[in-house]
Amino acid sequence: MLDRDGFRPNVGIILLNQKNQVFWGKRIRTHSWQFPQGGIDRGENPEQAMYRELHEEVGLLPEHVRIIARTRDWLRYEVPDRYIRRDARGHYKGQKQIWYLLQLTGHDWNLNLRATNHPEFDAWRWNEYWVPLDVVVEFKRGVYEMALTELARYLPRHDHRNRYLRGGIRTREHETAEGAVEQAPRGPAFELPPGGTFEPDPQTGQPPDSQETRHASS
Repeated sequence: MLDRDGFRPNVGIILLNQKNQVFWGKRIRTHSWQFPQGGIDRGENPEQAMYRELHEEVGLLPEHVRIIARTRDWLRYEVPDRYIRRDARGHYKGQKQIWYLLQLTGHDWNLNLRATNHPEFDAWRWNEYWVPLDVVVEFKRGVYEMALTELARYLPRHDHRNRYLRGGIRTREHETAEGAVEQAPRGPAFELPPGGTFEPDPQTGQPPDSQETRHASS
């Protein structure tokens, strides 16, 4: 389902644990790591699509999460022709996404990568909120930056987050709803596991951090 400009409606999910770390899933049979996301089906609104994708990709139900915020409008990115199927070229342009920031109110053991017969991920891990843009495939960098920056102001406040944000090095200006300009911190880069990249353009990450990767069988 495409809009008249050639963009497919889509939802993206930033799932937080109690430490404000975010869920990253490893695409099945690859070394590519990403946030859960998926298309909006005909007849669905973005929130319905988000809950469906949340269950299909990571096995969570509505009672396992709390919606903290969502992006105010669609965030768009164009897909280069080399990544578009031949039969879609000329009318498919890219994705337009509504991003949701969710708080996990359940437990790690509620996550289930085998909730359906067509799993998207075969491993997962928690990582710090901010993602270095140089490890995100180039044509998605703008959307990742916009989504993470817009939703950062809604991160639940606790001591761990305050210490982390005070340690941020770089900032990005953006306007608040009241029109004031504030600084959204872009904290220390998160580190991918060995060989971990973002598809479809593999790029080497830094050495792995101490976060443990959970596999589908665990």
